[in-house]
Parts: sequence; structure tokens; C-alpha cells
Amino acid sequence: MQYKLTGKNLEITSAMENILERKLAKLDKLFDENASANVLMSMEKGRSKIEITIPVKNSTIRSEQTGNDIYALIDDAVDALERQMRKYRGKLIDFYQSGQNMNRAFVEKPETEEDPIRIVRTKRFAVKPMDATEACLQMELLGHAFYMFLNSDTNEVNVVYKRNDGAYGLIEPILDDED
Repeated sequence: MQYKLTGKNLEITSAMENILERKLAKLDKLFDENASANVLMSMEKGRSKIEITIPVKNSTIRSEQTGNDIYALIDDAVDALERQMRKYRGKLIDFYQSGQNMNRAFVEKPETEEDPIRIVRTKRFAVKPMDATEACLQMELLGHAFYMFLNSDTNEVNVVYKRNDGAYGLIEPILDDED
């Protein structure tokens, strides 16, 4: 795997680079030989930080770790990337082997108008304040088609979604004021 290493407020030593290269070599079996990683090591407020980003088809695998020991952070970041990639590959394999890519019109009976709307699952989760760009990154990391978040600029709940043309959309609610 090829990688681009950048240091910010931190001098990259040859030992750091050697450990990073050895750890990233673990990921060679999960990626093709043309895969490339962007690695940013930085020092912020007395704490070390490492960010590793690997673009994959239609997505991005990313790990960000913060702590005191940069060598331990390299281990943790690469382990997190390996878990994410195995999960991503497993989802792709499950999708193609389960036959879900077949047209459902030929497999399932079509819903009729008499079928009531059924809500089969309800999820509750805490929304974090962030901007729309960060929400798009979170959505890509999770592999979802949309992501709900608390917009830090407007302090309202918004939704970002991936459009068919590959761009992103933002849904901002407008409360209907009926007096």
C-alpha cells in the first residue's frame, strides 16, 4: 500500500515512519496494490493525533485517534481501519450473494393499497452538533444513504443525503407557523 505521510506541529521520525509502514503492510491483503492512504500526524494541545484516510470505491475508510503515545495511536488507527474494511467487504459480499441486487418486482409480491403502513422498528439516538460537511463525512463512514444531525450553525435538526449524481443534499426543516 502506498501512503502519503504529513506532519503538523510534529516532526516525523524514521521510527514513526517505519512502524507506520509495517502496520499498514497488514492491510495489504484487504486492499489492491494501487490503494493509497493519506496519513496526518499532528500535535494539538499537547496531545498526539493521527488520521488515516483510505479512499475506496464509492466510500472512504477513515480512522482518527488521539492520545499521548503516538506509537500506540498508530496501532489503534490501523486496527480500526482493518475492522472497518472487513465490515465493508462483508457487507458487499452479503449484498451480492444474497440476491438483493435482483429486481424485487420479480421476487416479492407487490404491495397493494389495502396494505397498511407498518413501522417495524424505531431507533433513538443522540444527535451531535456539527456542520453539514462533517455530517457528510460521518454518513460516508457509516455507509448510510442519509445522516441526521444537529446543525451547529442553525441549532436545528437537519439531514444530509447522497444524491444519485454523487453529490450531497441537505434537508433543512421549516416549521409551519399556524396561528
